[in-house]
Amino acid sequence: MAIALPDTLCYLNGHYTPLAEAKIPVLDRGFIFGDGIYEVVPVYGRRLFRFDEHLARLERSLAKIRIPNPHTRDEWLERCRCLVQTLAETRGVDDQVVYIQVTRGVAPRDHVMPDGLEPTVFMMVNPLKHATAEQRHHGVACITARDFRWERGDIKSTSLLGNVLARQMSADHGAVETIMLRDGFLTEASASNVWIVQEGALIGAPKSEYVLEGIRFELLRELCEDCDIPYSLRPVSEAELLSADEVLLSSATKEVLPVTRLDGVPVGHGALRGKPGPVYARLYEAYQQAKRLQSI
Repeated sequence: MAIALPDTLCYLNGHYTPLAEAKIPVLDRGFIFGDGIYEVVPVYGRRLFRFDEHLARLERSLAKIRIPNPHTRDEWLERCRCLVQTLAETRGVDDQVVYIQVTRGVAPRDHVMPDGLEPTVFMMVNPLKHATAEQRHHGVACITARDFRWERGDIKSTSLLGNVLARQMSADHGAVETIMLRDGFLTEASASNVWIVQEGALIGAPKSEYVLEGIRFELLRELCEDCDIPYSLRPVSEAELLSADEVLLSSATKEVLPVTRLDGVPVGHGALRGKPGPVYARLYEAYQQAKRLQSI
């Protein structure tokens, strides 16, 4: 079944063109090998949220797979703003996501990384799908699974088959995410970072090659400091995850979202069992304030 592509404007290798008309050579290494990286920047009210932090992560991912950054900060910003403005003016969409992808470029198929290729740069924008009021009020369901992906989760790679399979597992169970564990310890979810709350403190898995350093790592640290919520990154065992007072997801599109059922069992204790908790409520409100202050 063919799915119609949106007629929005995209950017490809120096040219702005309708998305349905954008094309790359079949020997692009991103198509053949998944040899590339990507970044997703949320946009609120036509303004890019924590743009410099997203660009810094893009640069880290590029460096780790030895692709030169093809643009300066100002060039990236100008291209992002052009796409955002066009979607806002043509469709009246003010909250968006900018998708950026850089692959190694086009070359005859060979596993070895060729020198001197011109990277392929692709960018597009889409309306930002906010979490629903019901999800925020009642929380969401997740499942757990063994983390079977490769060992370089710190690279925001376009090679996402493991994440796709993990996310499909949760979709098959009517859940919004698959929270993964490696050797009995929390890593992350298929498309989110994961946090637990113990006795009022927010705790996340430590930065490692198994975990993508989400932009919300530093943001939530800042918000916790502002809200006087203890914050730490340390190994989180499966038992701690399953017995947590609260479980939260964070990502560019989810912002911060409460998990209230995990593997079919309500999260939390006492009167708040199976309900969004107070740490989530405080962080969500602080997050909304950050969106107003930290977008450009």
